[in-house]
Amino acid sequence: MNAQVCCSLIAVLLCLSVCLSTTDAKGRAEVKRNVRLDEESLPGKPGVCPDDKDMIGACVERCFGDRECPDDEKCCSNGCGHVCMPPYKEKPGSCPKPVGAGVCAEMCSGDSNCPNNQKCCSNGCGHQCMLPYTEKPGLCPMTLAGVGGSCEELCVNDFDCPRNEKCCSSICGGRLCTPAS
Repeated sequence: MNAQVCCSLIAVLLCLSVCLSTTDAKGRAEVKRNVRLDEESLPGKPGVCPDDKDMIGACVERCFGDRECPDDEKCCSNGCGHVCMPPYKEKPGSCPKPVGAGVCAEMCSGDSNCPNNQKCCSNGCGHQCMLPYTEKPGLCPMTLAGVGGSCEELCVNDFDCPRNEKCCSSICGGRLCTPAS
């Protein structure tokens, strides 16, 4: 019987030890969780966190809100924990309009997935990195009813037109390159 009492006492002490250390850890975690809730109630810094879909970072909470991050950095998910990182910035320029259906695969999810000045654009079915086009300055000339014009789609956007010409709509619904006015 002494052995049973001794084993029971050891089991109780072991359990008590585990319970106390768990309570201590929970107490600390509770304090951090409250800090996080207070931090989240404050307005965040402008900008959007990068998409964490393809990130695999350390499962460590290095920040609990934007106010803990330097300069314009935000407290963002790294796929498991949270770390300070620069906000996602959309690259300048516009995506070309898709012509037909491209490859039905998501090769990018945002401009940050694309090299250099390429943007993540729709290809008509999926998304892929493409060079942006910049709309040329000037306006399309006014088209008058009854005046001709091509009914074909000879361009999709200004990127398709040479020099200072713009891609403009014709009266019958086509698009053609014409000098800007």
